[in-house]
Amino acid sequence: MTRVVTKLMSYKIFLMKEYLRAFYLAAILGVLIFVGAADQILAQTNSPDLTPTMILNEMQRVADWQLAHPVTNRPTGWVCAVGDIGMMAMAGVSSDPKYREAMLAKGETNGWELPAYQGRKYHADDQCIGQVWTELYFLYHENGMITPMRAKMDFILSNPPPDQSLEWTAKSQEAWSWCDALFMAPPAWLRLYAATDDKRYMNFAVSNFWRTADFLYDKDEYLFFRDSSFFNKREANGQKIFWSRGNGWVLAGIVRMLEYLPANHPERPRFEQLFKDMAAKIVACQQPDGMWHTSLLDSQDYLMPESSGSALFIYGLAWGVNQGLLDRETYEPAIRRGWAGLAKCLDSDGRLTHVQATGSGPALFAENSTAPYGNGVFLLAGSEVYRLSDLKNAKAVVVKASNKSIFHQVVQ
Repeated sequence: MTRVVTKLMSYKIFLMKEYLRAFYLAAILGVLIFVGAADQILAQTNSPDLTPTMILNEMQRVADWQLAHPVTNRPTGWVCAVGDIGMMAMAGVSSDPKYREAMLAKGETNGWELPAYQGRKYHADDQCIGQVWTELYFLYHENGMITPMRAKMDFILSNPPPDQSLEWTAKSQEAWSWCDALFMAPPAWLRLYAATDDKRYMNFAVSNFWRTADFLYDKDEYLFFRDSSFFNKREANGQKIFWSRGNGWVLAGIVRMLEYLPANHPERPRFEQLFKDMAAKIVACQQPDGMWHTSLLDSQDYLMPESSGSALFIYGLAWGVNQGLLDRETYEPAIRRGWAGLAKCLDSDGRLTHVQATGSGPALFAENSTAPYGNGVFLLAGSEVYRLSDLKNAKAVVVKASNKSIFHQVVQ
């Protein structure tokens, strides 16, 4: 009997030990799961993989894919011009000269002309490629690179379009009556000012930017309507319709204006405030996967992430942090999540997917869709995320300008 009792006691002790062992293992496993989840969340905002080398490699894949798949239809139209703007950004961070040389060859092949699609004289889209020609001029200082562009802009100054209305019609497109135009045209005019020091180009860009902005900007939502036809339209959820890529064009357009607007220009604080107000709203519209959908206020009816609008936002936000206009602690997590989301849209060969087709507002699109402008804005975003990662631990450098009247704030 004693032996039986002893065995029972030993068995109870054994069970108790096994129970405690299982309890401790479960507790440890729970901690590991929690830590793993926390690490996963942390990795989204502070990924150790977000290094200059990694970013540059992703940019190179996209740029090389685009060079291998040139578009021959309207090669200097806005669709390709935005891609070329991105290629110039790639040339600015890569030591490989092939990207700059490809743009140089394109300029020479097209005679440095601005396009005039269907005989158009004033359309903002036809001025977009001028951003590429002027940036090449800054590198090579060959007057022939900007001579045709200057002749076109001088014509516009001397012969303004007879219809200056911003109400959205086919004829109103002679003025900057849609928000996309704020990326396409005014940065080209500012660059021409920087190349020639002719203030007429700067004054035209600034005054017409604000004319359009005052018309299309919703001061309650801190976002832009695409054009006047959207003023009274609503999404299925009752919200106002604000197009992701359209607002991306504006945010990026402000960036590309500020790069060449003199530091002491009286309108500069107004541009910077608009940029900050939009940036805060745009971050609030970011989705959990780091991306933005085609409709900023109705993600439920447009479930798919969209890469071109997202890239434009990431470009603007990263530039703002790099320039000290946006708080790094507040905005860097959103930038990192956004870049991680964009990287997921890359095929193995460097093809960028999830690019909404050309259009004028939120729309559904094919998951595998791509376009040169999508690649271009990816490269713009990458160039600033690259600098964000590269300069995070760099010491600040104070630059003093001896002649502030001609100082242009440019990041090389």
